[in-house]
This record gives sequence, structure tokens and C-alpha cells, in this order.
Amino acid sequence: MAEQGRKERSPGIKLLFVGLVALALVVPLLLVYALVWDRQSQSQTAQDAINAGWGGPQVVAGPVVVVPFRTTEVQTEQTNGQTVSRSVEVEKYLYISPVDNRVTTRVAPEERRKSIYRSVLYEARVQGRAVFALPADLPRFGVTRERLLWDRAELRMGASDARGLTGGGRLAANGRPLAVQPGKGLGATGGNGFFAFLPWTGEGNLTIDYGFGLRGSRSISLVPRGGRTVWDISSAWTNPSFGGAFLPESRTVSDSGFAAHYAVDKLALGQAPVGTEDPGPPTYEDSSAALEVRAAKASSADVASGGAVDVVDGSSRAVIVGLVEPVNLYAKVNRSVKYGFLFIGFTFLTFLLFDVVGGARVAAAEYLLTGAGLVLFFVMLLGFSEVIGFSAAYALAAGAIIGLLSAYSAAVLKSWRRGRYIGALLVGLYALLFVLLNLEAWSLLIGSVLLFLVLAGVMYATRNVDWTSVRKRDGMA
Repeated sequence: MAEQGRKERSPGIKLLFVGLVALALVVPLLLVYALVWDRQSQSQTAQDAINAGWGGPQVVAGPVVVVPFRTTEVQTEQTNGQTVSRSVEVEKYLYISPVDNRVTTRVAPEERRKSIYRSVLYEARVQGRAVFALPADLPRFGVTRERLLWDRAELRMGASDARGLTGGGRLAANGRPLAVQPGKGLGATGGNGFFAFLPWTGEGNLTIDYGFGLRGSRSISLVPRGGRTVWDISSAWTNPSFGGAFLPESRTVSDSGFAAHYAVDKLALGQAPVGTEDPGPPTYEDSSAALEVRAAKASSADVASGGAVDVVDGSSRAVIVGLVEPVNLYAKVNRSVKYGFLFIGFTFLTFLLFDVVGGARVAAAEYLLTGAGLVLFFVMLLGFSEVIGFSAAYALAAGAIIGLLSAYSAAVLKSWRRGRYIGALLVGLYALLFVLLNLEAWSLLIGSVLLFLVLAGVMYATRNVDWTSVRKRDGMA
């Protein structure tokens, strides 16, 4: 039976009502956002399990000559309420950095999987030649030759994760092989590495040839020391990330891999050629996992431009080369969720225009169900991405949601023609979002222009609407 004289809400009240429903859908969007971070955390845990027993991100430092020496220090003590000073002889270490160090590293990468997760591992071969010489003005650094205990001199190499040292280490002084011992690494690598006792008295130049195998994951870093450090690194990996305190002098990245050439001068390091303190590990200003976070967000633009990460004063400075995954699906899904409210807003706005201008009636439950479908897209995108990859998952999830909401809209709006309008709108939105995700540098410009065009279209479509009026339907079936 028809209901006579039934009142409708004014267009302004409808707009406010739709805005409140859309705002309520922010809660499930935030839950999806939290779900992405949870899955990313699970992925990190799985990667750590894959890397266990192999080696983590590696930091290489050295070689450095370490010579103990004796010196006199004045110590102050409190005795019977009086301050007493006395001279004592203590033993310290003199760290002698090379005047020239040339390193070549070849990295052989591989991917390993655990369930649906994967991690980038590598085996690297590090080879180099370093030249040492005592400074002619050594006494000006607070140490004299006669106090140096050359019979206990050591040559130290550092590798931050000793589990990754493979194939044995090779050290040779002026062509004479040295007996390599484990441990006694450098401060820059947390004390991890290997060493050898060194038959050198400080006379003339000392040439050190070295080489060792190194297993690791995600990244490999080099800590330059002393005079001039030259590092040539190459790999078959096609998605490197160049960062750290210094960027390469030259680099090439192609489908067959990458090669980079670094040259770091002593003046850029700000360190004396000899010292009584061994600098500690590199400490990155944007966190200890700076490289991994940046690598997770890296794109082709990052590969081209690098992006240096500086270090806190007082620590070693490192050059970092990361093996970046070509597509980090969690970063892209995370970014796509941030556009979720725009999807809801555009779709609800279209429904509202059909209601206010076209005469269709859309109930609160229909708005909520449509919004739930739009939110479900991001959950499906995350779930399918972990199995079939981001692009395929995006096409599958978008196709499913577009088909579902187009059919539902046709029923709600009482017209297949209107349902096709909604479908066309969603196709455009999902296509635009995919473009924005792949053109991050242009996303703000494209998004602002799109919002301007949408606002202009809404203004035009509603130019004759009286937002305060209330109309009556005289015959509702």
C-alpha cells in the first residue's frame, strides 16, 4: 500500500548523513592499515628465519695494523680525604690505517623462500691490496717509535657477522702469507672478524694482500679508513640501492646487473691516519635498520638517485650497497590503503548525486555495504599479493570488487545504466590508483588536479539544487 505525504530529508541533511557514514568507515580502513603492518612484521620474522645461520647485513672494515705501546698516565685518587696524583705505566694500542686501500667485491645473489615469504641472500668475494706507512711525524700524534711493541703487532680485518665468513681468510704481508686467526676484529664491525700476527717493524712501506669469502643478506657495507679508499663492487642483481655516507663516483645498472666505483679521500673521513681509539660501528641517523627500511620503500627512482644516509659524529662512516627487492608489496599496499577514503568518498558522492539529482533513493545500509566492499578490496589485495605478486593481485581484486559493486549498484539505483556508471567510475579510480602507486613523484600533482576536476563536476551537477528544501513523494509503492 502506498504511503501518502511521506517526507524526505533535505539534500543538505543527506550530504551530512553520507559524510557521517563515510567517516565511520575510517575505522575498518585503519584496521586494514594495521593488518598490513602486522603482515609486514611476519614477513620480516620469516626473512630473519631464512637468514639465520647464513649471515645478516654485512659491514666490512680494514685491514688495520694494531700495535701495542706503553705510555705513562697520571692517575688521581682520594686517600684519607686528600687528592693524590701518581704516574703509572699503562699499555694502549696504536691503530694504523692504510695510506691506500683498493678493494674489489663480487656479489653473487640468490633468493630463498619460506612458505610465501622470500629473502635476498648473497655470497661475496672480497679481495684487496692495502699499503701502510708510519707517518714521518708520528711523535706529534703522542706516540714515539721506541715505545711501540712490534713483536706483538697484529693485522686485523673486520666483518660484522662472523657467521658469514667462508672459504677461509687470506692475508699476506709483502708477499709473505700470514697465519690467520679468528676474532679480534675492528670496532667498526663490533669486534668481529679475523687477524694475524704481523712481522713488521714500521720501517718502509708494508703491502698487504687479502681476500675472503663472505655470506650475508640484504646489504653489504664498507668502512673506509686512512688515506684513499677505492672500492669496486659488482653483482648480477638488477635492483641495487646505493646509500651510506658516500655515493659512488660512477655506477651502471642494467638487466645483467650492476657495477659501482667508489673513491673516498682521507679528508672526507675526518680521521687521523693513526690513533689510539678504534672508531665504533656506523650509527645511522634514521635508525639502525635504515637501509632495510629504505630498501623496502625503494623504487627505480631510488636506484638512479641513490640517497645518502649520514652517520652520527664519533662513529665510523660506511658506504652501503643494498640488494633491493624489485617490488615490495607491503609498501605498495600500505600506500594504496591511504587512498581508501578517496574511493569511498567518490563512490558515495556518485550515489548522493543519483539520489539528489536523479531521484534514486539510497538507504544507510546500502551505503555501508558498498563501503564494506571498497574496504574489502584492500584486504584482498594484501592476501593475493603475498601469493601471486602485486600487479596480478591488484587486477584480480579490482576486477572482483568492480563486478560486485556494479551489480549491487544496479539493484540499489534501480537501473543497469546507473550500475554501469558506478562500474565505469570504479574502473577509472582503480586505474588511477595503480598509476599513482607507480608514479610516486607525480602522485601529489595528479591527485590535486583530479580533486579539482571532481569538485568542478560536482559543483556543475548540483548548481540548481536547493540544499535546504524538503520535497514530498505523493505515491510510493
